[in-house]
Amino acid sequence: MADIVSTAVNAGSFNTLVAAVKAAGLVDTLQGPGPFTVFAPTDDAFAKLPAGTVDSLLKDIPQLKKILTYHVVSGKVTAADVVKLTSANTVEGSSVNINASNGSVKVNDATVVTPDVAADNGVIHVIDSVLIPQ
Repeated sequence: MADIVSTAVNAGSFNTLVAAVKAAGLVDTLQGPGPFTVFAPTDDAFAKLPAGTVDSLLKDIPQLKKILTYHVVSGKVTAADVVKLTSANTVEGSSVNINASNGSVKVNDATVVTPDVAADNGVIHVIDSVLIPQ
């Protein structure tokens, strides 16, 4: 297996996320031992943001880091574990809401579209929207 960053690169649908992780200087962290759980927005999820949002975030590294670390939970939390939770504390410092009551798993307003993408230092759950901390 590969680490979280390499797994995202190899998937081909996380180009914006990978570029943001590189710009924020978080590659070494996410290639570290972890384990980490990443709620990973696809390129389509980033495309839903208002025009210019990604470009402005790439110029505001502190805000970019805050948003990216809001997608990361310490530890390996598989889908079987996620469905038992109502919230999870993120590396950013605040928590995300989790709702698995309607047959799908929601993290705040994002839906998990592909759970349990394995990496050797954690797990990725693919989501359809970018999570924005309060």
